[in-house]
Amino acid sequence: MRVVIAPDSFGGTLSAPQAAEAMAEGWRRVAADDQLRLIPLADGGTGFVDVLHTVLGGVLHSTRVTGPLHGAEVDASWLRVGKTAYLEMAQASGLHMVPPERRDPDAAKRAGSRGVGELILAAAADPEVSRIVVGLGGSANTDGGAGALAALGGTPLDADGAPLPEGGAALARCAALAAPPALPAGVELVLAGDVDNPLLGEHGAAAVFGPQKGADAAAVEELDAALGCYAKVLAAAVNLDAEELATAPGGGAAGGLGAALAAVGGRRVSGAGLVRELCGLDAALDAADLVLTGEGSFDFQSLRGKLITTVAEAAAVRGVPCLVLAGRVAVGRREAAAHGVQDAYSVAEHAGGVEASMADPAGTLADLAADIAGQWSGSR
Repeated sequence: MRVVIAPDSFGGTLSAPQAAEAMAEGWRRVAADDQLRLIPLADGGTGFVDVLHTVLGGVLHSTRVTGPLHGAEVDASWLRVGKTAYLEMAQASGLHMVPPERRDPDAAKRAGSRGVGELILAAAADPEVSRIVVGLGGSANTDGGAGALAALGGTPLDADGAPLPEGGAALARCAALAAPPALPAGVELVLAGDVDNPLLGEHGAAAVFGPQKGADAAAVEELDAALGCYAKVLAAAVNLDAEELATAPGGGAAGGLGAALAAVGGRRVSGAGLVRELCGLDAALDAADLVLTGEGSFDFQSLRGKLITTVAEAAAVRGVPCLVLAGRVAVGRREAAAHGVQDAYSVAEHAGGVEASMADPAGTLADLAADIAGQWSGSR
C-alpha cells in the first residue's frame, strides 16, 4: 500500500516534520511493507519557513525584530530562494511567544505586529530579493497589522498627532497615519494566508481568533471596534474603499495583518495551496492509495482554507481516501466528508485524555497511527 503522510504542525507540540515522522513510526509498527512518502506541510502559519527550507533549500537569514509584547526583541528567520524571500509572521509575532498563563485580555489588546514589518524590511534590503512571500497565521496580535505598517512608515496617530502605543485596543483612538505606508520600491508582496476570514464582524479577526489569544467577550468587542476605526483611517490613507478593506476574504488572517498588507499592495494566495504546489503534493497523491494529514485541532476553522481541507480536497479529486489525525477533533463526520475527509481520529481520545496526549505528543500520535494502520493497511 502506498501511503502519503502530509500533516501540518501540531500547535506548539510537534512541528510538521516531527508529526510526519511520528505517524510514519506508528504505521510501520503494523504495516512495515507499506510504501510511505512523508511530505510535511504548512499553510502559512508556524513552520512555514522550515517546511519550505526542507523542500526548496535556499539560504536562511536571521535577524532581530520587535516581538509581540513589551517591545522585547526576538530572533526571526527568513529564507531566500533565488529572488524570492519567504518569511512567516509567526516568527515575529507568534502566539507561541506568549505563554498560556499570560494569554489574558490585556495581552490580547496590547500585542503588536511591528516585528513583521521589520522582517519584511530585512528581506527587502537584500538586493537579490524582488519578491517576498509572507506566511500569515499563528499570530499573537489583533492589531490589524498596524504595527507592521508602522515599520513601513505608516505610524498610527491620535487626534493630537501623537503616536499610538502598540496593540489593537489603542487603535480606537487612531485619527491619522504619519504617512501612507509603502513597500520598498521594486518588491512584489505575496500573502500566503491560512484562513479566509474578513477583518471585522462575527467572522472577523477579533471575534474568531481573539479568544485563543486571551480576549474575553468585552475585549473582543473592544478590539473589533478599534479595528473598524483603524480600517477607515488606513483605507483613506491608501485610497481604498473602507468597506471593501473590512470585508475582503483573508483580511482577518494573522490578527488583521492580512488586511494591512493587502492595503499596501499584497496579493493574497492560499498558503496551503502554495506549499502544496512547491512540495509536489499532487504528484505524490497521483500515486497514492491513502493519505494521512493532521494538525493540533481539527475544528471549524480548519474548514476555512486551512491545510487539512486543501489536502483532503486534492485527495478526493483522485478518489484517494484521506484520514485526519488531530490532537482533538471538533468537526462532525458529515461536515468533514463534505471537504473530502474520510475519517477523523483524535489523539486525545485515543490516549485517554488531553493530559495523556500532551505528556508524550509524538508517542501518542504514533500509537494512534499504528491503530489506524491496523484498520486500513491492505484494505485497498
